[in-house]
Amino acid sequence: QVHLVESGGGLVQAGGSLRLSCTTSGLAFTGYTMGWFRQTPGKERERVATINWSGTSTDYAGSVKGRFTISRDNAKRTVFLQTNSLNTEDTAVYYCAAARNMVLTPALYPYWGQGTHVTVSS
Repeated sequence: QVHLVESGGGLVQAGGSLRLSCTTSGLAFTGYTMGWFRQTPGKERERVATINWSGTSTDYAGSVKGRFTISRDNAKRTVFLQTNSLNTEDTAVYYCAAARNMVLTPALYPYWGQGTHVTVSS
C-alpha cells in the first residue's frame, strides 16, 4: 500500500521560511515524478513544483519561482520543498503527490498525501 506523509508545515511570519518534507512508502520511489501542490478553501488545487525521478529536472509555478525549491533524496524516499520569502498568499494546505511521468495536472497524479498546513501571518 502506498503512503505519502507530509510534515514541516506550521505558522510563520511573512518573510520567513519553512522546509516541507514528504516521506513515501509502498512505491518504487525512483520510478516516480514527485510534485507539491497547495489548496485553499474554495479554490482548486494548484501545482507548486515538480521534480523528475532523478532530480535533474524541476518545474515551478510562476508564483513561487525564485522563492521555493523542490528537491529529493532517493535513498530516503523523500521529497522536500524549501519555501522562502513566504507571504500571506502562500497560506494553504500543501500536498505531495507521485506520478509516473513528468506531468503538471493534479488529476494525473494517482498518489497523494494528507497534506500539511502552512499559515503565513502578516
